Amino acid sequence: MTTEYPESRTVDVVEDVAGILIPDPYRWLEDDTEEVRDWQRAQAALAVATVRGGGRTDAARRLLEAYDVGSRPDVPQHAGGSWFRIADDHGDARIIVSGEPFGGGRSLVSLSAFDEPGHAAVLSWLAPSPDGRVLALGVCTDGSEHNTIRLIDVATGARLHDAPPEVLHSAWGGGVSWLPDSSGFVFLALTGDAADFRQAVHRHQLGVPGPSAVEEIPLPPGSREYTRVQFSTDGRWAVASHRVGRPIPVAVRDLHAGSPWQPFIVDCADTVAGHIVGDEYIAVTDHGASRGRVVGIRLDDPRPDDARRWRVLVPEGETVLRAIRPVGDHLYVTGFDETAARVRVLRSDGAEVGRVPLPGEGAIGAAFFPLTGLAPDDGSGEFLFSFSTLTTSWGVYRHRPGDDDVDEVLAPRVSIDATVEYRRAIAGDGTPIPYHVVRPTGDAGEGPAPALISAYGAAGIPTLPAYQPDLAAFVAAGGVLVQAYLRGGGEFGREWFHGADRENRRVRDGDLVAVANDVIARGISGPDRLALTGGSDGGLMCGVAATEHPHLWRAVLPRAPLLDLIGGIRIPYLEFVIRKAWGDPDDADDVRRLRRSSPYELVTAAEFPLVYVQAGANDPRCPPAQSRKFIARMQAAQRGAQPILLHVFENAGHGAGTSPDVLREQDTEWLGCLLTALGL
Repeated sequence: MTTEYPESRTVDVVEDVAGILIPDPYRWLEDDTEEVRDWQRAQAALAVATVRGGGRTDAARRLLEAYDVGSRPDVPQHAGGSWFRIADDHGDARIIVSGEPFGGGRSLVSLSAFDEPGHAAVLSWLAPSPDGRVLALGVCTDGSEHNTIRLIDVATGARLHDAPPEVLHSAWGGGVSWLPDSSGFVFLALTGDAADFRQAVHRHQLGVPGPSAVEEIPLPPGSREYTRVQFSTDGRWAVASHRVGRPIPVAVRDLHAGSPWQPFIVDCADTVAGHIVGDEYIAVTDHGASRGRVVGIRLDDPRPDDARRWRVLVPEGETVLRAIRPVGDHLYVTGFDETAARVRVLRSDGAEVGRVPLPGEGAIGAAFFPLTGLAPDDGSGEFLFSFSTLTTSWGVYRHRPGDDDVDEVLAPRVSIDATVEYRRAIAGDGTPIPYHVVRPTGDAGEGPAPALISAYGAAGIPTLPAYQPDLAAFVAAGGVLVQAYLRGGGEFGREWFHGADRENRRVRDGDLVAVANDVIARGISGPDRLALTGGSDGGLMCGVAATEHPHLWRAVLPRAPLLDLIGGIRIPYLEFVIRKAWGDPDDADDVRRLRRSSPYELVTAAEFPLVYVQAGANDPRCPPAQSRKFIARMQAAQRGAQPILLHVFENAGHGAGTSPDVLREQDTEWLGCLLTALGL
């Protein structure tokens, strides 16, 4: 049956990019006009009607209600002898302050107090002052992740009216970094319109209303990267860490001496991410160690860029080291071994004094990017963390230096009745590509089963064996989950990341095909029963897979995807991402490579599988025009019977700033579409 699509006209637009002429027939779909909005609403109505017509929407909603209760909780934060957390009280999100991480406590403020007409407030981050007297919150009301600071008096719950007016682009800069004496904080905020994507570090003093002063930090000229300032607990040192995905401490300041900011490590393309401990910066680095090592760098070293002068606390080993967290006089170093989490405990001299016995082979909850996770020692004397596996939902646990075991602070609420296997496909260059297979108990593996491959493989971000409610619901419905660990991610260290970065970006696409072919060759699934999903840059992976290998899939479901790299050059945020992860848009050879990697440019007439794309109307990272243009071109090129669908959700962004109600609707429609496509 042929699907009737909303009309998508074409225009005669040709873009000159570094001397290369590139036709852009759907350029008009980048505009914010009534015609585009009507087209977008018509596409959404078609997607809703098609998915509901499959008859699985109610079942999907029931499954998600059952498995969402195992969602990853926000780990409570400690300050001034109290614990601060967000709690959902029958749909009313509240900030609770208590004497224990999940103690009864008292309600400090309801997020609904920050709602705007037609827009629910979403918490981007929270940060109590070191003395526990003031709570800073980041609040977003349109799904965009752009947030503003609110200040709450902890004793009374009253809102303080001297909060800074600046807008934060997202939570990736960590929210605010409090001064050790709790007199104020510094934070990364936009310096103009959000679309221009220019940021600077600001300093705010409590009790002083009005615009905040810009902190004069010597950053690389013209850099659009994120910056987070870290303070020593004694108030002497400040360090500015720069770059969200591969941070380095670019500047240092001796506050006791009153000296200005000085350049620190400025000539290093690798990661140096850590904390101030005494007069050293102790960090996990992959500089000179692909899988990572722990080093100490004197903050008063006149030549900190010289890695030969760094003190090695933990040399490179088999475990991939990811992050370090100070807990009193100890350091907790987290990493992974064949994707499974590992934690070791060190003294500040590097001597290992123990390992944290984790509840299984799974993942510790952590910030998506290393820079975001550089929170200081909270003074609690304990390592509080969330943990889950592919089949057991998130719990919260506590470990104290010297303990032989962990305390379960918040028990997991969901367990999937499934088995897990660890397998490897072989890529075209002979590299083994690992993946997990999660089979519902009762699936004997005797024939091809309905299966979903989920993958990312980008930006050095690790995909880990953790619980995800939407994927758990898919397995509960009888599907087989294949979670793949592709090059470009951070699961196996720096070289694994560089193996599919910039000029090597297409390596990831080959890795994905190798996994899909291995899944089919082993009889786990087949092309008529195999689906693919991925978000953001993983959505670009989905777009390439759908256009280049359409007969490999029954359905492809990108979420908040990047799909038009050439068009992205005209958007300041995406231009920043493209220069960092793909190449130079001013270089003709790099532009040719961008074009060969861009799903919008790869569309030609073919019989495509079902394609269902979700996007957010207020997404600042992968704007909806990326999805609109791709879908229009795909619908025109479809020669098969499967529908090509797009739903741009209003009041939604890239995910982090989207309200729970909208997220539930997105998950329900995604799962309902997937179940229908695979006959579950």
